[in-house]
Amino acid sequence: MAELRCQADTCTYNKEKCCCKGDIMVGGKHAECCDETCCESFFQKRGEGLSNATSHPSTTISVDCEASKCVYNANYKCTAEHVEISGSGADTSRETCCSTFKEK
Repeated sequence: MAELRCQADTCTYNKEKCCCKGDIMVGGKHAECCDETCCESFFQKRGEGLSNATSHPSTTISVDCEASKCVYNANYKCTAEHVEISGSGADTSRETCCSTFKEK
């Protein structure tokens, strides 16, 4: 489990820069830099105050990861202690990224 800080403030699962989803998937199978990754679990908020969050925000979360060229990827699981998801104002998952990504 990683300590997650999420800057994707338009995501329905984001609450106080933490995630309420329980686990996330970082996409970017062929990524060679953080801008080529994304949070596949991103789901844009629909309307003010509406949320799909089913649990309370958590600072630690399980992170599955497709970015096989990242040093923190171990058999599709992220081993980084701290994960930062960027994407303030994002409308889609492709406008987010894993800022923690570091190429092998």
